[in-house]
Amino acid sequence: MFKQAKNLDQAFKAIRLFTIIIVIAFTVVCGLVIYKSYGVVMKEQNRVYVLINGKALEAYASDRKDNIPAEAKDHVKTFHQLFFTLTPDEKAITANISKALYLADISAKEQYDNLKEQNYFSGIVAANVYQTIDVDSVQLDLDQYPYHFKCFATQHLSRSTSKVDRSLITEGFLRNISRSENNSHGFLIERWKTIENKDQNIQKR
Repeated sequence: MFKQAKNLDQAFKAIRLFTIIIVIAFTVVCGLVIYKSYGVVMKEQNRVYVLINGKALEAYASDRKDNIPAEAKDHVKTFHQLFFTLTPDEKAITANISKALYLADISAKEQYDNLKEQNYFSGIVAANVYQTIDVDSVQLDLDQYPYHFKCFATQHLSRSTSKVDRSLITEGFLRNISRSENNSHGFLIERWKTIENKDQNIQKR
């Protein structure tokens, strides 16, 4: 009887050990599955798919701080292209300026109002002038906030009698704001002003 009891005790211990091993192994496997699944989910969350011309292109998300220089410069460039690209069409001028004003504060609206009072835009339409702009470079100071910038550009005015190239230098500050449909970079230009705007080259046609 004692021998039988001893065998039962040994069998119980063996079963208990086996059960403990199974539970530990199951716990380890579950932990590994959860860890791997979490890694896959996090990796997928950093992927963005953009649909262009019916094709899905993969993009990767990154921290905003990594993209500040590129996004800030592109914001400044986009604003200047919208504000200074003018055609002899009142609706087109208004549409471009309206888009530009979403990217800047009241200082840009004040410059627009001043030009409007001086009949600059009506002169563009009346004289059939096409104005375009090339942004040559944007200097950005990230050591201070709001970020100070200086934009160097060249305006091209095409008239029926001449072509004029004008140097344009402006400066201002960039402040972070929420991204929106009308402001995809999430910056706002503040205290924007023109430092220089003068003729460089005039060619008669």
